[in-house]
Amino acid sequence: MAKQVVTRTYTASIRNQPQVQDDLDALGFAASKLWNVGRWTCSRIWDEIGHIPDHTELTAYLKTHERYDDLHSQSSQRVLQELAEAFNGWYGKRRNGDTRANPPGYRKHGDDHPHSTVTFKAAGFKLDTQYNRVRLSKGSNLKEYWSDFILCTYQTRPDVDLSTVENVQQVKAVWAGNEWELHFVCKVEVEVSESPGKQTVGIDLGINNFAALAYEDGHSELYPLNCLKQDDYYFSKGLARCDNSTSEQATRLNQTKSARRTHYFHTLSKHIVQRCVEESVGTIVIGDLSGIREDDETDESKNWGKHGNLDLHSWAFDRFTELLTYKAEMEGISVEEVSERDTSKSCSCCDRKQKANRVERGLYVCDECETVANADVNGAENIRQKVSPSSPNLSVNRSNGWLAQPSTFLFDTETGAFAPQERVTS
Repeated sequence: MAKQVVTRTYTASIRNQPQVQDDLDALGFAASKLWNVGRWTCSRIWDEIGHIPDHTELTAYLKTHERYDDLHSQSSQRVLQELAEAFNGWYGKRRNGDTRANPPGYRKHGDDHPHSTVTFKAAGFKLDTQYNRVRLSKGSNLKEYWSDFILCTYQTRPDVDLSTVENVQQVKAVWAGNEWELHFVCKVEVEVSESPGKQTVGIDLGINNFAALAYEDGHSELYPLNCLKQDDYYFSKGLARCDNSTSEQATRLNQTKSARRTHYFHTLSKHIVQRCVEESVGTIVIGDLSGIREDDETDESKNWGKHGNLDLHSWAFDRFTELLTYKAEMEGISVEEVSERDTSKSCSCCDRKQKANRVERGLYVCDECETVANADVNGAENIRQKVSPSSPNLSVNRSNGWLAQPSTFLFDTETGAFAPQERVTS
């Protein structure tokens, strides 16, 4: 065992949600408006002189803009920093020949309510661990005569005690789909294990199977969305019967749904890390889903169909990746995020790129080398190969084998654990 200083993000629910939600809504909306102002400014500068301002330049341009004062100065700086990073990421892809890469879009007012994440750095929050409270600073424009901050009472998981954390670097107010929650970003010293091996595994997150895994040695696994879909259906029916979305019953249903989803993410990430230890995996390669909600060509929101959109927007991809990363670190396993571009339409055996080869949501058939594969496993293998290309002897006979017949693990709601699905033989 070795000691290592790592970054941890601890999620906490807000116990006085009804009292602070309007103020947090105002901050989230303000962050969206500042992003849009910055987005317009970047576009204008790019069109005029072909230069993308970095976050320091962007802050200098907008420091006197009225939208800048809607948030605490450090919170505004963070919004513009994220925007500059997004623009530079787009420009990097374009410079490398990716002609379909799009710049970051506007956070459109057409959404019901754009709840952008608001980040509070050291000067923007004051933490009281004795009473589980945190004060979040408002911007100058949003301060009222009687208060210049939002006082949130929070509750973390039982195994998390912020009073023992020496360095809480940031507090983030994050919209979790139905209410606000707090993310405490901390530096902590932990004991980590030695790496269990040198193998790699690719993970593809999707809207049919939550996760598909492709291991370097040639086998694969699927984790279907059976229980999350059941929860979406059950809780949607319950919420539809409520008098209004802010009623006590609706709040209780939303909290229960969120807790069940969080438990699923914790259980799945723990299970996958344990499987990696058993398979001597030292590196997990996971797809970066930061642009999954936008269409590659139009930069508009993708239409996944009625049920697809419902499922997609109920997920917290970032939260799952965070959980997987810190659990993997504890076992000495590194996690690398890579772009998912073209991984769903490329053949993992011959690299043929053809969108039509994905003939159904769950089936990929290559018209070049005749590989037949589970579509999600094929994507996971493409993701894995971005870090660790397959050896020639492994690539010979993969078609119609492990690519097409992955093991399936289902979440058992009674035991709260994942178990292999029994294969039916005739």
